Amino acid sequence: MKSKLLPLIFACLLAAGILIGSRMNVSFVPGKSFFVSRSNEFNKLTDVINYIKQEYVDTINERNIVDQSIEKILQNLDPHSAYIPAEMLDAATEPLEGNFEGIGIEFHIQQDTIMVVSTISGGPSEMVGLMPGDRIVKVEGENVAGTGITNTDVLQKLRGKGGTRVTISVLRRLKPGLLEFTITRGRIPINSLEASFMTDSITGYVKLSRFSATTSDEFHTALKKLKGEGMKQLVLDLRGNPGGYLDAAIKVSDEFLPDKKLVVYTRGKSRPKSEYFATDGGAFETGKVVVMIDEGSASASEIVAGALQDWDRATIAGRRSFGKGLVQEQSVFADGSALRLTIARYYTPTGRSIQKAYNNGFEQYQNELLDRFSHGEFEHPDSIHFADSLKFETPGGKIVYGGGGIMPDVFVPLDTTFNSDYLDQILRASAISQFAYDFVDIHRKSLAYDDFDSFNKKFAITENILTEFIMYGEKLGVKKSAEGLKKSAALIRIQLKAFIARQLFRNDGFYRVLLEADNSFKKSLVLLAGMQEKPMPAETEVQRKQGDEKGR
Repeated sequence: MKSKLLPLIFACLLAAGILIGSRMNVSFVPGKSFFVSRSNEFNKLTDVINYIKQEYVDTINERNIVDQSIEKILQNLDPHSAYIPAEMLDAATEPLEGNFEGIGIEFHIQQDTIMVVSTISGGPSEMVGLMPGDRIVKVEGENVAGTGITNTDVLQKLRGKGGTRVTISVLRRLKPGLLEFTITRGRIPINSLEASFMTDSITGYVKLSRFSATTSDEFHTALKKLKGEGMKQLVLDLRGNPGGYLDAAIKVSDEFLPDKKLVVYTRGKSRPKSEYFATDGGAFETGKVVVMIDEGSASASEIVAGALQDWDRATIAGRRSFGKGLVQEQSVFADGSALRLTIARYYTPTGRSIQKAYNNGFEQYQNELLDRFSHGEFEHPDSIHFADSLKFETPGGKIVYGGGGIMPDVFVPLDTTFNSDYLDQILRASAISQFAYDFVDIHRKSLAYDDFDSFNKKFAITENILTEFIMYGEKLGVKKSAEGLKKSAALIRIQLKAFIARQLFRNDGFYRVLLEADNSFKKSLVLLAGMQEKPMPAETEVQRKQGDEKGR
């Protein structure tokens, strides 16, 4: 590692103008001198790399040095500017583009075998008859079971350009021999909307996992469906949502805000102030709304939460969000690599910058959430202090704060009731999801419920199932703990049922089970019950000026 970093370190030292003297216990001989004018300073980097390439004692990988240099430069700018090598760009872009090309399955690797969790509705695999529970043992005649195959290997073998074909052999329970399928790859959607359903006769629930190119269409369709089922109030779950496209966040916010309401504005040194407004015709401009956020809600999630909070359109519940208020623009190089450069900051309608500080270095920025946890912020809101200079007022008279994430209107602490070392080991071993897959695979006939409600009423994690799971965990190296079970058994039961429900009813079933024991969701229902609908206040000139002045 040192030998790989030495050329880079040397280049950085030269670029920084650091003189290497005799105190550094090194041996060197007089070499070439670089004469670079101040107006041509950036050529120094090229000169250094060329010099290393020509004269360095060993052969170097020029591409690695260039890539590492770019990464180091960007890291010193801000935490979110990034360089993406060509071989990683597709994987980095696909979740935001909302689709990829492949055979259309959700899989996981269990017992060194590729297991089909589900087929994507209308996708190539479903069309040829691939089924949940199938084990893929050969791809193009090559054995892939028991070979130490990884997720990356699977993607390389099964993904490919649309229209190309791949032949796989699968083992299906209770079927003799191997079944062979030839699948024509196609374009597969990646849904950013994880779940949407009615939790009672008037309350809708929507879970967004990211803000991609398809999010606004997915969200609009879900709102129309839920309204058709009687939705009068909504819980929007943005917990753990890391963000994505700015445009998607604006369009989601637009569903709740009336025409010409400011959603967000951006400004940078080389980018003039750009304002983005709601349009008319949002799908849910009236009706009570609670938005759930936590420390994993970032970027586009904070734009939505901030806009609805600033306009007093929704109550924000949960814990302080991540605090990413920087806008990146992606540029692609000729070799297929890309640069995502921060070109502006975004501000909420009242003028709040949500970006947390990053002037103490990249490492401290990366550890900031851990620091929050250590200081007790996830459990006690009184550990959070904002300067008066970060205080803003909404048109409705509510005080909100900038300078580091969206602070919720109603704090909901992290639930640590069921935590134990035993549970941690269970989760690290992925024992719950693996057991659920095997359980459904074995008991698929007895689990053939007509719908989720029937499943939820009739199916329970019995003592026998729990005992079976404990033994399953021991096979994965997790020893039974009576003390751990006493503390965590209730949560383990809930998660087991949720993962089984996911196998049978996809994500809607999964989240319906989890919400039954979700304190943030329970609090959201209480908040909705106590809320009164009132007209949205108009923005005053004083508040608009406040936003302009503080947002500079």
